[in-house]
Amino acid sequence: MSEKLKTELTSKLNTALAGKDILLSIWDPTGATLLAVAGQQGLTINRDKDTYEVTSKDSNGWKENVVGNKEWSIDNDGVYVRSHDSHKLLATIYEEDEPVLVKVTNQKTLTDMFGGLALLTSYPVEAPYDDAVTYTASLTGTGALVDLEDAEQDPEV
Repeated sequence: MSEKLKTELTSKLNTALAGKDILLSIWDPTGATLLAVAGQQGLTINRDKDTYEVTSKDSNGWKENVVGNKEWSIDNDGVYVRSHDSHKLLATIYEEDEPVLVKVTNQKTLTDMFGGLALLTSYPVEAPYDDAVTYTASLTGTGALVDLEDAEQDPEV
């Protein structure tokens, strides 16, 4: 293998992210403790925009749209660890309808990726007969999802 090809391939590998390294964490109500949600297996960050149709008779048969408001949400799932403080906090947040400050981090590089204030809109626990007990947490953002990758990083993630 040529040195140039090796360098190119290595560079691509070093910039790729592994999903297993990305964690969802939540702040306790005091803002003093950041808890990684225990048992995580899947994480999806949804970023969407509304569109409004503005088609008129002079649109030449094509629909025309403009961009409206942005929104974001996070879907997280995994093995349910009821005794962990993160799941106790999720249960409390669900019951009390309070917003929660969330942060998504890359645990391998110890860098923050995204953060924002969210509402816990769904928190089911599934207990199949022949498998592990699992949870799903759906969080709907309220306000902006902040991209933290370019922000100055605190070494303690």
